[in-house]
Amino acid sequence: MHIKHLRTTTAFAVAAVAVGALAGCSSDEDPEATGSSSGETSSEAPGGTYTWWDPYPQHEAGSDWEGRVQACGEEAGVTLERTAYDTTALTNQLLLSAQEGTSPDVVLLDNPAVSTLADTGAIVSMDELGFDTSSIDENLLAAGVVDGTAYGIPIGANTLALYYNAEILEEAGVDPASVTDWDSLNAALEAIDAAGHNAITFAGINTEEGSFQFLPWFWGAGADLTELNSPQAVEALDLWVNWVDSGLAPQTVISNSQNTTWEEFLTGDFGFVENGTWQVNSAAEAEFETGYITLPAKNGGAAPAPTGGEFVMAPVQDDTARYAVTTQIIECMTTPEGFVETADTFAYYIPPTAEGQDQFIEAHPELEVWVDAVRAAKGRTSDNLGTDYPIISEQLWTAVNAAMSGAQSSQEALDAAQEAAQSELG
Repeated sequence: MHIKHLRTTTAFAVAAVAVGALAGCSSDEDPEATGSSSGETSSEAPGGTYTWWDPYPQHEAGSDWEGRVQACGEEAGVTLERTAYDTTALTNQLLLSAQEGTSPDVVLLDNPAVSTLADTGAIVSMDELGFDTSSIDENLLAAGVVDGTAYGIPIGANTLALYYNAEILEEAGVDPASVTDWDSLNAALEAIDAAGHNAITFAGINTEEGSFQFLPWFWGAGADLTELNSPQAVEALDLWVNWVDSGLAPQTVISNSQNTTWEEFLTGDFGFVENGTWQVNSAAEAEFETGYITLPAKNGGAAPAPTGGEFVMAPVQDDTARYAVTTQIIECMTTPEGFVETADTFAYYIPPTAEGQDQFIEAHPELEVWVDAVRAAKGRTSDNLGTDYPIISEQLWTAVNAAMSGAQSSQEALDAAQEAAQSELG
């Protein structure tokens, strides 16, 4: 088995800076180390202790997730020593451990960071481990593919949709099923506004979360991240700007995070909010009836929303004999039954295979909208953007914020973004 040697220290330093710009959707809590980070050479494969890192510090020892992880260790005949960090800390710690030769055996990593780690040579490809990834939905796998090679497998996916307040929509005479494109959405927002309510809120914050929330409209207009100032991109940004200028969306969207938008929605006076699968349980507990629809593309159908969620991967080890057990652990997480079990553990994670999705819908028919959204979703680093994505995204969220604040027109802001991205990428 051929394993790529790690590249220079400089490559890791550059990667750490780039990854710092990526926003994960799995956790916003402080790091909580719950185990060691040892990846030392072992001559006891199979058997012994294997290390596992993930970005879920909110799921402590004794949690359902901890049990899910440990069950995969038991199935492989080993003890798993689990360490949990928040998303950014995990990525940076992984880069450092690769330098020091102390990488964990298995890691779950937020999908936009996969290509960055693969580019440094710190991750073993799925081909090298002998995995067949052909059953994984191509649009979901793409976030972990670099130059045609997959470096991980998604354990599931989450994405964005439009939640709605059913009581407000009924009062405004809006049938949520009628919202199928931008024209029908605009008509619905105007009806909600006329009924005396706030029409929609979203996160336009000047960070990766702003790009994450804008991409469904950007892609739904037919725009491409390699041409930030295309007519389609301008049309998408004008949509958001017009919502703010006309009062259909509050001025707060300019600085809203995804958590802030959700808090606004829970006040009970917003018709729609753009938010993620991870709010399903909170929506069910709201003091008013809620529902959700897929984000509409400009001319109809589901807009490609960006995928969130983690990939399970195998960092490079000096002792390649360990890969045999590592492969068993990853297999446990990625069988059809394993995907569904993870989805049941995290209600907001949709299985990344058609078989798993069908099983999930059968068990949770009320979540079919989210399965549809995931099937239409797209990885932020797809189209082989890889490590170019953080650079492009920063220019995109800067342009979105400038246009919504009135500092520039949509065209001016996106022209500046395209010029800056091209200059930095060379």
